[in-house]
Amino acid sequence: MTDTAQIIASHGRSYIIELPDGSTRVASARGKKTDFACGDRVAIKVTNAEQAVIEKALKRDTLLYRSDAWREKLIAANVTQIIVVVAPVPSFFDELIGRCLIAAEDAGIRPLILLNKCDLPEAEAARGRLAYYRELGYGVVELAATEDISPLNGWLADHVSVLVGQSGMGKSTITNALIPEARARVNDISVALDSGKHTTTNATLYHLEPGADLIDSPGLQSFGLAHVTAENLPRLMPEFRERLGQCRFHNCRHRHEPGCAILGAVKEGTIPESRLQLLHRLQDELAAAQTY
Repeated sequence: MTDTAQIIASHGRSYIIELPDGSTRVASARGKKTDFACGDRVAIKVTNAEQAVIEKALKRDTLLYRSDAWREKLIAANVTQIIVVVAPVPSFFDELIGRCLIAAEDAGIRPLILLNKCDLPEAEAARGRLAYYRELGYGVVELAATEDISPLNGWLADHVSVLVGQSGMGKSTITNALIPEARARVNDISVALDSGKHTTTNATLYHLEPGADLIDSPGLQSFGLAHVTAENLPRLMPEFRERLGQCRFHNCRHRHEPGCAILGAVKEGTIPESRLQLLHRLQDELAAAQTY
């Protein structure tokens, strides 16, 4: 008999799935198939009171993943909001934020930037670095997760959110503040997978309230976008998107072409040079990836 379930944690080729009645099983994929993500709704075959086999993934609403020329790394499925967590210390990478925002735009997922540790003296400088994203219309919320998590609550309602960001930004602290039992849950998963308490899952899903879930993902230092087409890149960056069609040449690559509306905006100071440099780096990456 085939049942349905949701993947709530993943570790290599092992998964924890949750059945509609709230019970959980350790599940493995049939054959060598491993392209399942936390949040996936799956068809399963229960084998006993503790185990099951995943037959296939059901249709996804969204899929957040990163990729390079060689492979794809699934992050989470069926999410409606990506929360990019940054902090004043350790310093965050602006480029990682930009890449995460592009991935969110490409996947049709609402992006939110969360500045954690805003009680630190370095927070003012970090706030200044995020001002441009506010100007672009992205949501930015500030909090100190060790003191008060409530500024985030309104953003989580009615969403399946995934936390992403560099290591050290405080994603686990945020998760533990929202879900006090989260640490115990991770330990339970480690025991279930028989991997010891140092098991690192690819991602773990928690229920916050009816209609609201949170997926915590491991820290990342890079975010490849090989799955995005070079032609579509400018459409995924708001300040460029609004100027498309205004360049003299319809196939403008926004490099050295005369009459380029985007180059003109950079020269005027309307668009930061760093955003144009990001576009060019991504265009070059995608061109290089096509040669493999």
